[in-house]
Amino acid sequence: MLITDEFEVDHPISRVWEFFEDIPGVAKCLPGTELNEEIGPDHYGGGVVIGLGPVKLEFDGNAKILERNVDDRTIKIDAAGAEKKGRGQAQMMVDAGLAETAGGTKVSVAMDLNLSGAAAQYGRGLVSDVTAVLLKDFAGNAEARLDAIAEGRNPDDVQATSSSPSGFAIGLSAAKLALARVFRRFFAPYDPATVGS
Repeated sequence: MLITDEFEVDHPISRVWEFFEDIPGVAKCLPGTELNEEIGPDHYGGGVVIGLGPVKLEFDGNAKILERNVDDRTIKIDAAGAEKKGRGQAQMMVDAGLAETAGGTKVSVAMDLNLSGAAAQYGRGLVSDVTAVLLKDFAGNAEARLDAIAEGRNPDDVQATSSSPSGFAIGLSAAKLALARVFRRFFAPYDPATVGS
Protein backbone atom coordinates (compact mmCIF):
# COMPACT_ATOMS: atom_id res chain seq x y z
CA MET A 1 0.00 0.00 0.00
CA LEU A 2 1.61 3.25 -1.17
CA ILE A 3 0.83 6.35 0.90
CA THR A 4 2.22 9.75 -0.04
CA ASP A 5 2.19 13.12 1.67
CA GLU A 6 4.01 16.42 1.62
CA PHE A 7 4.27 19.38 3.94
CA GLU A 8 6.30 22.56 4.27
CA VAL A 9 8.39 23.78 7.20
CA ASP A 10 9.66 27.32 7.74
CA HIS A 11 13.33 26.37 7.91
CA PRO A 12 16.18 26.39 5.36
CA ILE A 13 16.84 23.17 3.50
CA SER A 14 20.32 22.74 5.02
CA ARG A 15 18.87 22.70 8.55
CA VAL A 16 16.04 20.33 7.59
CA TRP A 17 18.49 17.96 5.87
CA GLU A 18 20.69 17.90 8.97
CA PHE A 19 17.59 17.16 11.04
CA PHE A 20 16.57 14.25 8.75
CA GLU A 21 20.01 12.69 9.06
CA ASP A 22 19.26 12.04 12.75
CA ILE A 23 16.94 9.06 12.25
CA PRO A 24 16.20 8.44 15.98
CA GLY A 25 15.29 12.14 16.31
CA VAL A 26 13.06 11.99 13.25
CA ALA A 27 11.36 8.84 14.60
CA LYS A 28 10.30 10.79 17.70
CA CYS A 29 8.08 12.93 15.44
CA LEU A 30 5.88 9.93 14.69
CA PRO A 31 3.55 9.28 17.67
CA GLY A 32 4.28 6.00 19.44
CA THR A 33 7.65 5.48 17.74
CA GLU A 34 11.08 5.29 19.34
CA LEU A 35 14.41 4.09 17.96
CA ASN A 36 16.65 3.75 21.01
CA GLU A 37 19.21 1.12 19.98
CA GLU A 38 22.08 1.56 17.53
CA ILE A 39 22.54 -1.79 15.77
CA GLY A 40 25.20 -0.59 13.33
CA PRO A 41 26.00 2.27 10.95
CA ASP A 42 22.67 3.85 9.87
CA HIS A 43 20.81 0.92 11.47
CA TYR A 44 18.57 1.37 14.53
CA GLY A 45 16.31 -0.80 16.65
CA GLY A 46 13.22 0.19 18.62
CA GLY A 47 9.47 -0.06 18.68
CA VAL A 48 6.20 1.36 17.42
CA VAL A 49 2.82 1.49 19.16
CA ILE A 50 -0.20 2.03 16.88
CA GLY A 51 -3.84 2.20 17.88
CA LEU A 52 -6.39 0.92 15.37
CA GLY A 53 -9.74 1.70 16.98
CA PRO A 54 -9.97 -0.31 20.23
CA VAL A 55 -6.92 -2.44 19.40
CA LYS A 56 -3.36 -1.43 20.27
CA LEU A 57 -0.58 -3.04 18.26
CA GLU A 58 3.00 -2.93 19.56
CA PHE A 59 5.83 -3.72 17.16
CA ASP A 60 9.49 -4.43 17.87
CA GLY A 61 11.57 -3.65 14.84
CA ASN A 62 14.40 -1.83 13.18
CA ALA A 63 15.05 0.83 10.59
CA LYS A 64 18.01 1.04 8.23
CA ILE A 65 19.04 3.80 5.83
CA LEU A 66 19.52 2.17 2.44
CA GLU A 67 20.37 5.28 0.41
CA ARG A 68 21.30 8.87 1.24
CA ASN A 69 21.83 11.40 -1.57
CA VAL A 70 23.21 14.70 -0.30
CA ASP A 71 23.03 16.41 -3.70
CA ASP A 72 19.35 15.59 -4.31
CA ARG A 73 18.45 15.74 -0.59
CA THR A 74 16.75 12.34 -0.71
CA ILE A 75 16.84 9.40 1.68
CA LYS A 76 15.49 5.83 1.54
CA ILE A 77 14.74 3.91 4.74
CA ASP A 78 13.78 0.25 5.14
CA ALA A 79 11.78 -0.42 8.32
CA ALA A 80 10.35 -3.73 9.52
CA GLY A 81 8.84 -5.09 12.69
CA ALA A 82 6.96 -7.94 14.32
CA GLU A 83 4.00 -7.45 16.67
CA LYS A 84 4.97 -8.34 20.24
CA LYS A 85 2.03 -10.72 20.73
CA GLY A 86 2.58 -12.45 17.40
CA ARG A 87 -0.41 -10.80 15.73
CA GLY A 88 1.35 -9.78 12.57
CA GLN A 89 4.26 -8.11 10.86
CA ALA A 90 4.85 -4.81 9.15
CA GLN A 91 7.36 -3.80 6.52
CA MET A 92 7.71 -0.30 5.18
CA MET A 93 9.94 1.37 2.61
CA VAL A 94 10.13 5.13 3.12
CA ASP A 95 11.37 7.56 0.47
CA ALA A 96 11.74 11.14 1.67
CA GLY A 97 12.92 14.16 -0.29
CA LEU A 98 13.48 17.83 0.40
CA ALA A 99 12.97 20.76 -1.97
CA GLU A 100 13.76 24.41 -1.33
CA THR A 101 10.82 26.81 -1.44
CA ALA A 102 10.48 30.58 -1.13
CA GLY A 103 9.38 30.25 2.49
CA GLY A 104 11.42 27.27 3.65
CA THR A 105 11.54 23.59 2.72
CA LYS A 106 8.99 21.20 1.26
CA VAL A 107 9.20 17.65 2.61
CA SER A 108 7.79 14.86 0.42
CA VAL A 109 7.26 11.40 1.89
CA ALA A 110 6.24 8.16 0.13
CA MET A 111 5.59 5.09 2.31
CA ASP A 112 5.14 1.66 0.77
CA LEU A 113 3.51 -0.26 3.64
CA ASN A 114 2.90 -4.00 3.80
CA LEU A 115 0.98 -5.50 6.73
CA SER A 116 0.20 -9.08 7.66
CA GLY A 117 -1.82 -10.59 10.48
CA ALA A 118 -4.22 -8.62 12.70
CA ALA A 119 -3.29 -5.17 11.36
CA ALA A 120 -3.97 -6.22 7.76
CA GLN A 121 -7.49 -7.39 8.69
CA TYR A 122 -8.63 -3.80 9.23
CA GLY A 123 -8.60 -3.21 5.50
CA ARG A 124 -6.84 -0.76 3.26
CA GLY A 125 -9.20 2.16 3.98
CA LEU A 126 -8.78 2.24 7.75
CA VAL A 127 -5.03 1.63 7.67
CA SER A 128 -4.66 4.40 5.07
CA ASP A 129 -6.72 6.80 7.21
CA VAL A 130 -4.75 5.99 10.38
CA THR A 131 -1.49 6.52 8.49
CA ALA A 132 -2.75 9.88 7.20
CA VAL A 133 -3.43 10.95 10.80
CA LEU A 134 0.05 9.83 11.87
CA LEU A 135 1.68 11.71 8.97
CA LYS A 136 -0.18 14.88 9.95
CA ASP A 137 1.09 14.45 13.50
CA PHE A 138 4.59 13.82 12.14
CA ALA A 139 4.56 17.12 10.23
CA GLY A 140 3.49 19.12 13.29
CA ASN A 141 6.04 17.48 15.56
CA ALA A 142 8.86 17.88 13.02
CA GLU A 143 8.12 21.61 12.79
CA ALA A 144 8.15 21.91 16.61
CA ARG A 145 11.45 20.06 16.95
CA LEU A 146 13.04 22.13 14.15
CA ASP A 147 11.87 25.31 15.90
CA ALA A 148 13.49 24.14 19.13
CA ILE A 149 16.78 23.37 17.39
CA ALA A 150 16.79 26.79 15.67
CA GLU A 151 16.24 28.46 19.06
CA GLY A 152 19.04 26.48 20.71
CA ARG A 153 16.68 24.39 22.86
CA ASN A 154 16.73 20.62 23.34
CA PRO A 155 14.14 19.18 20.91
CA ASP A 156 13.44 16.34 23.37
CA ASP A 157 12.02 18.94 25.77
CA VAL A 158 9.34 19.92 23.24
CA GLN A 159 5.91 18.57 24.01
CA ALA A 160 4.22 16.87 21.05
CA THR A 161 2.01 19.40 19.27
CA SER A 162 -0.29 16.80 17.72
CA SER A 163 -2.88 14.25 18.75
CA SER A 164 -2.24 11.49 21.27
CA PRO A 165 -1.05 8.12 19.92
CA SER A 166 -3.90 6.41 21.77
CA GLY A 167 -6.12 4.06 19.84
CA PHE A 168 -9.19 6.17 20.62
CA ALA A 169 -7.73 9.48 19.44
CA ILE A 170 -6.26 8.08 16.23
CA GLY A 171 -9.30 5.89 15.58
CA LEU A 172 -11.60 8.90 15.99
CA SER A 173 -9.54 11.01 13.59
CA ALA A 174 -9.43 8.15 11.07
CA ALA A 175 -13.22 7.73 11.36
CA LYS A 176 -13.65 11.41 10.52
CA LEU A 177 -11.53 10.96 7.40
CA ALA A 178 -13.56 7.89 6.38
CA LEU A 179 -16.87 9.74 6.89
CA ALA A 180 -15.61 12.69 4.85
CA ARG A 181 -14.73 10.27 2.04
CA VAL A 182 -18.22 8.72 2.14
CA PHE A 183 -19.91 12.14 2.03
CA ARG A 184 -17.75 13.22 -0.91
CA ARG A 185 -18.85 10.15 -2.85
CA PHE A 186 -22.50 10.54 -1.85
CA PHE A 187 -22.73 14.20 -2.79
CA ALA A 188 -20.55 13.99 -5.89
CA PRO A 189 -22.30 15.27 -9.06
CA TYR A 190 -24.17 12.51 -10.90
CA ASP A 191 -22.41 11.44 -14.09
CA PRO A 192 -24.25 8.74 -16.11
CA ALA A 193 -21.01 7.89 -17.91
CA THR A 194 -19.50 6.58 -14.65
CA VAL A 195 -22.44 4.33 -13.69
CA GLY A 196 -21.42 0.67 -13.80
CA SER A 197 -17.76 1.49 -14.36
